[in-house]
Amino acid sequence: MREVVAVAAVLLLAVAFALAARWWFVGRRRRLGGPAERATYETLHAASRTAPALRGGLHVGSAAAALPHVRTLLGTRTVAITSPSGTLAWDGPGSVDDVAAEVAAALATGTTQASDRAIVAPLTVDDLVVGCLVAIDDEASAGLARAATEVAGFMASQLELAELAASRTALMEAELRALRAQISPHFVYNSLAVIASFVRTDPERARELLLEFADFTRYSFRQHGEFTTLSEELRSIERYLVLEKARFGDRLRIVTQVAPEVVNVRLPFLSVQPLVENAVRHGLAGKDGDGTVTVIAHDAGMECLITVEDDGIGSEPETVQAALSGDSTSASVGLANVDERLRTVYGNQYGIVVETAPGLGTKVTVRVPKSGSAADRG
Repeated sequence: MREVVAVAAVLLLAVAFALAARWWFVGRRRRLGGPAERATYETLHAASRTAPALRGGLHVGSAAAALPHVRTLLGTRTVAITSPSGTLAWDGPGSVDDVAAEVAAALATGTTQASDRAIVAPLTVDDLVVGCLVAIDDEASAGLARAATEVAGFMASQLELAELAASRTALMEAELRALRAQISPHFVYNSLAVIASFVRTDPERARELLLEFADFTRYSFRQHGEFTTLSEELRSIERYLVLEKARFGDRLRIVTQVAPEVVNVRLPFLSVQPLVENAVRHGLAGKDGDGTVTVIAHDAGMECLITVEDDGIGSEPETVQAALSGDSTSASVGLANVDERLRTVYGNQYGIVVETAPGLGTKVTVRVPKSGSAADRG
């Protein structure tokens, strides 16, 4: 994703400099000229306004929204955007019949086509021609051909970003469904068993636990949004720990420290809760005597630092590494899933860090940028 953004930035600069000279002469001809710096600024401004429309993919609406800015970039009498199935948007005199041969050739060969008055440049995404940029003027000069090709390349980069965003969203949804499927059935059975045990001896306690269980499952299986706030995630964790404490009694101790500056930080849905479940299920369930789970979230400048630590039985580092690589699921509850989703959203430098050893407990660290996801920043 980052590489594509870098390519898009390079293409944007290429568009600016390739069109600056054309803007200079066209501007002078139409009495809209100015210094070379103004021409470059105008080009960058028009290109930047083209990008948002295309981030939603190529269709009639996005083509219509982008076309005025494309026309500004090229300064030609007519501009159009087509797809393999037909014309998406057309602005200016003439019709698609005037360039039908050039459009067909551009779609078939993936190369820019020219006639006496028209330039047709392909829009290529992942080696597939998804449409064409058409520019018609009094004369199809070599300068217009270069400009149209550069603008088409920039437009294609935005369409590729749109496809990556769609793919990322689909991947996130699939991984979230997989994580929900991994929610421990043992926890469900044990929680219901504990609730049932209180029905006769302490009906009010059973009712409270049943409400906690309902709220926990409602949050875990909600269908809207792939992001949540840290405060919402912590509330769900609190419900989970209330249910586990009802089962373990005084054997389970909970320590929570949350800085007020980070409670509203946005993070991927179910990115901390599975780590807490993992601490209880694998860290403390097999330990004799008491155990403590510590959840800390504090302000770390541009980031929110979250740690989930237990003083349980620990694990071999090799076992954890295998779980993170997806080769094993016996040592974690969604550990690899959480790690992959964090890297997908924020970049590879934001995966989880696990510190553990047999008999020494486990500490899992998560860093979340306060500014939001990589997509938000890009």
